[in-house]
Amino acid sequence: MPLESCMILLDNSEFMRNGDYLPTRLDAQSDAANMIVNQKTQSNPESTVGVISMSSTGPIAGAELLVSPTDDLGKILGALHKVPLCGKTVVGKDAVDVAASVQVATLALKHRRNKNGSQRIVLFVGSPLTGADTKALVKAGKQLKKNNVFIDIIVLGEVEENEPKLRELVDAANGTSADNERNCHLVTIPAGVLPSDVLISSPILAGDGGASMGGGAASGGGGGGDGFAEFGVDPNMDPELAMVLRVSMEEERARQERAAAAAANETKEGEDTAMAESSGANNNDDVEEMSEEDALLQQALAMSMAENQGSTEEISQNTAAMEIADDDDDDAAMQMALQMSMQTEGSASEGAAAPSGGQFQDPAFVSNLLGSLPGVNPDDPAIQEALRKAKEDEDKKNDKDSK
Repeated sequence: MPLESCMILLDNSEFMRNGDYLPTRLDAQSDAANMIVNQKTQSNPESTVGVISMSSTGPIAGAELLVSPTDDLGKILGALHKVPLCGKTVVGKDAVDVAASVQVATLALKHRRNKNGSQRIVLFVGSPLTGADTKALVKAGKQLKKNNVFIDIIVLGEVEENEPKLRELVDAANGTSADNERNCHLVTIPAGVLPSDVLISSPILAGDGGASMGGGAASGGGGGGDGFAEFGVDPNMDPELAMVLRVSMEEERARQERAAAAAANETKEGEDTAMAESSGANNNDDVEEMSEEDALLQQALAMSMAENQGSTEEISQNTAAMEIADDDDDDAAMQMALQMSMQTEGSASEGAAAPSGGQFQDPAFVSNLLGSLPGVNPDDPAIQEALRKAKEDEDKKNDKDSK
């Protein structure tokens, strides 16, 4: 709980004698105030608490400052247990003046020793506010808002009459802004119920994390400090030891929070590492799959190129073979023609009696014969030269025969 200075305003008018709260309104009020004091002082060692009684029998009737804001628990508890019943009932005038008492509490907070921390007023009301002016209460609430002073009001009895007016005071202190935090509270205590039991779960204590400590104050009649019961320590008897234990508990809580944060960070880092490894493995699998696909594609391309090369070689071989075959055909035809010509000339020289053998000696006949052969050109110089040599040989032979 943060540092806070608090003023407790007690109603000690004659109306607090009523027994609708056990044992009386005054005793129930004292028990609840005791619980609040313990909660405020134990939540922060530097917090201060003051006490004001709203009725007095002095020359100037009204609010009386019993203890200024202090951190001395003994002075505070002594003032709480010595608040007497006093005040006179005057016709047409309330037994307590709430607006004036709030102003006195504001001045006491203004002149507090430690100016740090927030300011708060806890107001107990058990007297009827018949003559209270609603406008004065609203004005007091606005003044509290202006001075940054929070107020908590606890209504003991006379609920139907006092609650609407006190609600105006609380609403004015909270302000009219829609997003404004409601740091001021109004709690009504039903008749026959201990105020301490209601305050334990109320925003006045539960909102500040003081429910557990408040429970100890209520059950112990103001002893408080059940938060340290497991250690066998009474904060009222040994406040220094209680403060040391509280600091130690806060340090342990902070250490546990840091450990939990570190564990959460390690878990997150582990998850990130696992995700990174998983993504890396997936990438490797993809690379391997792509490598296999590339290998298959290269193999297919190589086979295709080999087939194309083989086909080209076959075509080249076939072409060369055809060309060779054509050349061979030409040569064979030429040789055949020459042989036929030689045979014809030989037949003519050996047996001139054959009447038809002279036609092979005719150049025109031989040219026609060679031209009729497929692939033979009679005008080829080689053929002409062969025919010329054959004719010269024949002429020489004939000359020899004639001699």
